[in-house]
Amino acid sequence: MTDIQQTFTALGGQFVTPVHILTEKLKAVRAIVFDWDGVFNDGIKTEAGSSSFSEVDSMGTNLLRFGFWLHHGGKLPAAAVITGVTNGLADALVRREHFHACYSQAKHKIDVLAHFLAEHNLQPHEVAFFFDDALDLSVAEVAGVRIMVRRNANPLFTNYVVQNGLVDYVTGSQSGQFAVREGCELMLGLLGLFDTVMAERLRYKPVYDQYYQQRQAVESSYWTVGVSGPERKRIEFV
Repeated sequence: MTDIQQTFTALGGQFVTPVHILTEKLKAVRAIVFDWDGVFNDGIKTEAGSSSFSEVDSMGTNLLRFGFWLHHGGKLPAAAVITGVTNGLADALVRREHFHACYSQAKHKIDVLAHFLAEHNLQPHEVAFFFDDALDLSVAEVAGVRIMVRRNANPLFTNYVVQNGLVDYVTGSQSGQFAVREGCELMLGLLGLFDTVMAERLRYKPVYDQYYQQRQAVESSYWTVGVSGPERKRIEFV
């Protein structure tokens, strides 16, 4: 057992795909896609229908993007949120962290993923996907790396996903307990980049600053399936 595997297994993480295979799959990743509800939070909604995110997870996404930027020689990975509803705080994270896109009202997410891939000239195996529930499985079926956020309340669903080869790693941290950060650190660790990422972030200049300037130049796009609105583009599927 590798040190990374031991560390995350001790946390309660479950490696469905053997570590050496998962590591090879990670080397091809050029995009990161996140579900929202149940991934960045516990899935509980406010009266207005919104759900939150934490700075812990947000930092994780940034460190992971920096790591892939280093891994691919200074090319910024594409990043997106694909969610089944419209959520103002998801929009806010995407805007602040300069993700490339936020897709809302995505009821059949594989169609939305195809649009995202075409926009960035990517293939499904180049995507790392964070997910937690049934609405996400069409993307999990094709994505290159699949990180499922654990929730003990759905044991039959977890068994189904594992038995049908729809996940590579199930987090030890449960939904709402910073599972995104866990998945981000796992990927950096398997790629052997965690120490480098932290050292360059500590120094800041010149390497991290170059990444940060590229990240900040990204203009986020907002898409809503079947509906248009202020600052949002309508997207339709037949």
